[in-house]
Amino acid sequence: MLMELTSTLHALKEWAVAINALESGKTIMLLRKGGIHERGGRFQVAHEQVLLFPTYEHQQPFLLKAEYANLVYPVTPGWHPETIPIGSVAQITDILPISDESIVNALLPYHIWNEYFISDRLKWKPRQPLYILLLRTYKLPQQREIPYRQEYGGCKSWIDLAQPIGLQGAKPVLSDSVYTQLVEEIRGIVGDKLYAPSL
Repeated sequence: MLMELTSTLHALKEWAVAINALESGKTIMLLRKGGIHERGGRFQVAHEQVLLFPTYEHQQPFLLKAEYANLVYPVTPGWHPETIPIGSVAQITDILPISDESIVNALLPYHIWNEYFISDRLKWKPRQPLYILLLRTYKLPQQREIPYRQEYGGCKSWIDLAQPIGLQGAKPVLSDSVYTQLVEEIRGIVGDKLYAPSL
């Protein structure tokens, strides 16, 4: 699946607690309402291979399962670290737009959020589906610490770093067989409501 690129500067911003779960193999799933745009009538993400960029300001423990809520440390609005740890890159293998709350609830064992998060996300902009992203995560040989820049802030999912980061030596968090099995289980729950990425 990976790695076509030897380096990239494209990054996906996500809560630090979610990135930790991806990097430790506890999940392969992210849930999004924003950050995905429609072009030519097809749903697309900005890039297929992205560095994972942790954010801290908007993490909400009450939207997470208890075992993950306990890992969140509250920070003041506008706070960010002086340097950002970049330790992984991910291949977005599947994009699944879902509007049926029962299907999303059936996926509860596969992600880090709780029922309140699911209900809240589905009710916000109800005519727009909730997007499930499945990510094959790869740990970089060494974590990079990059300086925080003002343009990395704001409520946007996709950013470009000032300098590319090399991907050589990145190792998959999960084996091919384990990742494939999880994707098949999730696809089985979702049924035929599957949109593969076209990038």
